[in-house]
Amino acid sequence: MSRIGRKPITIPAKVEITIENQTVTVKGPKGQLSREIHPRMTVTRDETGQIVVTRPSDERQDKALHGLTRALIANMVKGVSDGFRKTLLIEGVGYTADLRGKNLEFKLGYSHPIVVEPPQDISFDVPKDRKGVVYVDGIDRQVVGQVAANIRELRPPEPYKGKGIRYEGEVIRRKAGKSGKGKK
Repeated sequence: MSRIGRKPITIPAKVEITIENQTVTVKGPKGQLSREIHPRMTVTRDETGQIVVTRPSDERQDKALHGLTRALIANMVKGVSDGFRKTLLIEGVGYTADLRGKNLEFKLGYSHPIVVEPPQDISFDVPKDRKGVVYVDGIDRQVVGQVAANIRELRPPEPYKGKGIRYEGEVIRRKAGKSGKGKK
């Protein structure tokens, strides 16, 4: 992780970063994020305007915190400038997702539809041209991933036919069904 921690963070033109004690606040065109960093890490702005994270020693915990802190701040900068998106694919006969205002309504083979309300700063998108696709958009990478994981848990993909909700690019290990030996 120390190699990641040594890389400076470049700041895009429309992003402002303020560092007060152990709190880093990032403002950008998509919103504002703030995070408390570990007291052993030092965050400074160098003469070129980049953000640099330094660690006090080469202990194992300090090396891990160094890379973590740098990655968290870089994700905050990317989130307020570009945002994050997770793509979920819905597979199965009759499995659908529709937008009802800001909420998502799923029909996943249960006796009732399931309604998912978005947390603050999260938005859903269901394109009409791509059937069975749901986009989760937001500025905080952790929240976007958690909301996508919660949606996936509504109907995880099963290994026999692959029905359920999965991430785009996720590979489902398939199993063979019953062999049918002994039938006459």
